[in-house]
Parts: sequence; structure tokens; C-alpha cells
Amino acid sequence: MSKTKIVTPFRPVYPSPAGLIVSVDENNKPNVMAAGEIFNISLKEPCIIGIALRKVTYTHELICQSKEFTVNFPTVAILDKIDLIGTISGRGSLDKFQEYGLTTMQSDSVRAPIIEECPVNLECQMLSVTEVGDHDLFLGKVVVMHVDSDKLDENKKVIIEKMDGFLFAEWAYFGIGEKLGSFGFTRR
Repeated sequence: MSKTKIVTPFRPVYPSPAGLIVSVDENNKPNVMAAGEIFNISLKEPCIIGIALRKVTYTHELICQSKEFTVNFPTVAILDKIDLIGTISGRGSLDKFQEYGLTTMQSDSVRAPIIEECPVNLECQMLSVTEVGDHDLFLGKVVVMHVDSDKLDENKKVIIEKMDGFLFAEWAYFGIGEKLGSFGFTRR
């Protein structure tokens, strides 16, 4: 098989889960933005996630001010809303929650709300922000995770097949496929 060399790669690690990042201003007015990539940094002790934002975004400004945010993983059912949110800035008078019919719920530990229509929500305290290339890397400690009860098994593990989530790659959205096997399935 032949290979094509790409000298200037763009988003070479894919797919990534798409999500909604919620932050608040000094008056606790929430803002939401669509993010194409949310990633694990530390898995458990403590649980730390990463998001990378351009400096010019309103969300970047708000998280730097408040030092907290929520991450909300949407479903395919609201993909049209996610796409619209991703095309419009929250800077100004537009209330994207009201405009696109998303419901905020009070978080337990941070001022930024979570989104009811998203089956998984993470409340995060900002640990650091570091300039990395054309984006700034925000590390957030997950202090509370909320999951729709019907999406959990008896051991409180997320049932991915019930999530109806989607991925973002090459400027397009893709559904999450079927389960192919569990870790260690090759052991005898």
C-alpha cells in the first residue's frame, strides 16, 4: 500500500468526542461553546481533562476569569443545535441556551451550569492554562460527574452504546459505532 506524506497535518488524532463547554461571566450569566476535542489527561487520581481553546474565544476569557467550567457530552438528537452553537460567538446579547432550546441545571460544585439534554456532564475546576501553539491548553480537575441514570450499568459504569454520542473529525460529525470488544478480550 502506498502512503501519502502530509507535511502540515491538521487534527491528526481522531476521532475526538465533541462536547459543549459552559462558562459564566462575573454576573453568573452562562455561555456555551461547541468544542471538537475533549481529552483525558489523568484518569482517576485526580481525574483531569483537557480542552484547547483559541485565545480570541469568549469562553477562553470567561474560564480565565472564573477558573471553572463544565463539559457536557451531547447526543445525536441535538446535533443541529451543537452545530449552530459552534458557529456563533456568545459575546454580546445572544443567549444561546434560550435561542437553541438547551436547559441549564445548577451544578453542585462550580458556578457554571450543566446542560440537562446532555447525558454526561463534568464539573471542572481549572488547574492551569498553557499556551500551546495556536491554542491554549486548559486542564480541568473533574470534581463532579453527572450521568443520566438510564445510561449506567449496575456498577455505575457508563454504557457507551446507550449514549448516542458523536465524534468530530475532518470538519464533520460521526456517530459512535458498535462495541467491538472489551479490554483484554485476547487473553486466554
